[in-house]
Amino acid sequence: MSTPDESNDDSDPRASAASSAQDRTLQQYHQWMQINAMSHLLRTARTSGVLDALRGGQKTLDQLCADLSLDTAITSLFLDALISIGIVEQYGEDFALARAAQLLCQYDHDFGDEAWSGLEQKLREGRPNVAAPEMDQAMVDHTAATQWSQTGAAIQAAEILNIGGEGEPQGVRILDLGCGSAVFSCAIAHHDPQSTLVAVDHRGALQAAKSTGDSIELSDRMELVEADLQSGEMDWADTLDEASFDLVLLAQRLSVLSSEAAVSMLGVAAKLTKPGGRVVLVDVFRGQSRPTLTESIGALRIATGTGAGYVRSLKEAQQLMLGAGLGEIQFTYLAASREHLGMMVARKIT
Repeated sequence: MSTPDESNDDSDPRASAASSAQDRTLQQYHQWMQINAMSHLLRTARTSGVLDALRGGQKTLDQLCADLSLDTAITSLFLDALISIGIVEQYGEDFALARAAQLLCQYDHDFGDEAWSGLEQKLREGRPNVAAPEMDQAMVDHTAATQWSQTGAAIQAAEILNIGGEGEPQGVRILDLGCGSAVFSCAIAHHDPQSTLVAVDHRGALQAAKSTGDSIELSDRMELVEADLQSGEMDWADTLDEASFDLVLLAQRLSVLSSEAAVSMLGVAAKLTKPGGRVVLVDVFRGQSRPTLTESIGALRIATGTGAGYVRSLKEAQQLMLGAGLGEIQFTYLAASREHLGMMVARKIT
């Protein structure tokens, strides 16, 4: 036992710091092990057929085991683990997929494995950095299918832009280039009851955009223009009046485009914008600080999932805006976005 005059580990700041560092190391170790275990749980839930079985409706443990030829004791433990991570819920003796798991099975049934399957090859060989229409379209389609998850960010973007707000003109014309499911443009148009919206994309995306418009009673103010934006052809732009839109939006599209295609698309956007009107980019951007895990994963997924798309730095995006004849550039992060989306706004210089 030490006396009051004797130092010990508890009173030594260096020992305390070393202990804290050791605790953090152990915590990180266990966190990584948990993450890896969760990934195995999720994939086994898919490959064993448990997810598909529960997607068809609630089942008891005995029903699951009988239908899928599973061991009862191990499956019981397995279901406990799936409940603990929230993918399965239990109601009495019945098991069911959680709501988020239903969405996961609908949009990312393989947990993104296909999207990541080429990562190692890209690490070793790099990317061709040329347009890959089928690959790029798959990325765009996935974004469109899951864009509903950005509703909070879309509402925030609309509030920041203040379309139809106090002191702002009413009845603005909005153009959404590469609309996807048009979550962002519909949120913006909804702010001004007199506004009109023209949405441009391929047929499948336009159907999703129409559904979004219908859900908030925008159909009578919404025009759909079919175009293959991934082809790089801009003939569709000739069907629209030059310098006729108050706001032109590119939402979650810039990062999928090659440098050449981005210049071309922004050039068309500026051409269709009225003098003094605004061009708005909503996308992921590389800031000055070290990226978070969410930002790093998002950037890597775009780099591996497209032919020549990539996450641009704020400076690169600003230079693209300036090159298109736009100025008064402002930027803000959309705090409501789980993917750390940002919004860059510029005016067309008269």
